[in-house]
Amino acid sequence: MKERKETLMRIPIGIVSGIVMGVWAYFVLVLGIVNFFYTLFKAKRMKNLADMSEIWNTQQYIFYRYMIFESNQRPFPFKSLQKKMSKFQK
Repeated sequence: MKERKETLMRIPIGIVSGIVMGVWAYFVLVLGIVNFFYTLFKAKRMKNLADMSEIWNTQQYIFYRYMIFESNQRPFPFKSLQKKMSKFQK
């Protein structure tokens, strides 16, 4: 019964989180373009913008895992925001 409830919860969670992730994706795209040109002209990247994009990547990964039934960990904004998932951090 719990799995059935969680399955049905994926519908509203997918809609709300999907909208949030979609809007956030455009914002991250703009940040990526800004960071690209800043790095091109200044020869130094803006780490804060790259870190914000990493947060979006992490949330997107959690969202996809939830929607394909790989995990029952609910995505943002239904659960706290996880900052980084990358294993390649210095």
